[in-house]
Amino acid sequence: MTADHKFKHWMRTLIVLFIVLFFYIIMADRHAPITTEGRVQGYVVQVAPEVSGKVTNVMIDNNQAVHKGDVLFKIDDRKYKIALEQAELSLQSAYEKEATLYSQREAALANIARAQATYNNAHNEYSRLQKLSQQKVISQSNLDNAYAQNQVSRAALKAEQQNLKVIEAQLGDKKGQSTAVRIAKNGIEKAQLDLANTSVLAPSDGVVTNLQLEVGTMANTNMPLLTFVPTGSMWVAADFREKSVANVNNSYHAMVAFDANPGSVYDFDLSSRDYGVAAAQQTPNGALTKVEVNNRWVRDAQRTRVNLTSEEALPSSLFVGSRATIVLYPDNSPFWALMAQLQIYLASWFHFIY
Repeated sequence: MTADHKFKHWMRTLIVLFIVLFFYIIMADRHAPITTEGRVQGYVVQVAPEVSGKVTNVMIDNNQAVHKGDVLFKIDDRKYKIALEQAELSLQSAYEKEATLYSQREAALANIARAQATYNNAHNEYSRLQKLSQQKVISQSNLDNAYAQNQVSRAALKAEQQNLKVIEAQLGDKKGQSTAVRIAKNGIEKAQLDLANTSVLAPSDGVVTNLQLEVGTMANTNMPLLTFVPTGSMWVAADFREKSVANVNNSYHAMVAFDANPGSVYDFDLSSRDYGVAAAQQTPNGALTKVEVNNRWVRDAQRTRVNLTSEEALPSSLFVGSRATIVLYPDNSPFWALMAQLQIYLASWFHFIY
């Protein structure tokens, strides 16, 4: 074979390979899309105290793993102990006031009984004099005096009954349910809660990172002092070109290669796909439409985010923000599953280099 024939042979081979590769890339982008724009995501909790005061003790170190309920740091609790003692004294005072109200209630009942007797006597006297007046036995003046005494005793009875209602309203339905006692009990509960909140606890299992808290720091209510990452909250988010995931559905799975673990591939499931991107978010502002001008012949493809989860815990070497390469594949196509596996393992081994 002459050199000219060899050259033509290699050129034909390269052209065929180029055409095959070209169509493979087009088909693979639809059936087994791959992206290097993947990151480990995780919820970041800003830990803030619910009470104010000076930090007296920091119980953890930077990037230390903690369990739910572990004490992270403590706030000076002296004034909260005093507040609790004051609330307990207020409750004792409320009980004493309640006892006084019960005594007043007994006195009010006695006053009602006396007023009732006085009214009954005045009413009977008025009724008797009415009959005598009809017989012209007594003067009209005596009858008027009896009527006035009847009305006065009746008003006195109503006043005593009203006084009893006021006392019973303050006492409540049963002993220990007076308004003053309930207010004092609420004060104790708040004081106990404030005292408990001087010890700031881990909300769940996780890691405290970027620790910059030191003893002596003045902690303010609801002002974040620690950054906490729950260990069970991490997932993988991958950004694909929108046409690449147009056909992706629940039958698809994912293989992930993390930059931190070259040579290893992990299986993931598709959890969800975001329903929008920030570039298209509109906020009413009273202004005219802003038109984006792009003079490029080929504009950048829009990317959409796909969220991946795994039943297995992520490797301990990963952190929020770790980079990853992800490939998707349908579970009903052995060919594309094999191609996806070849792509992801190749990318994973390349991570040894870059």
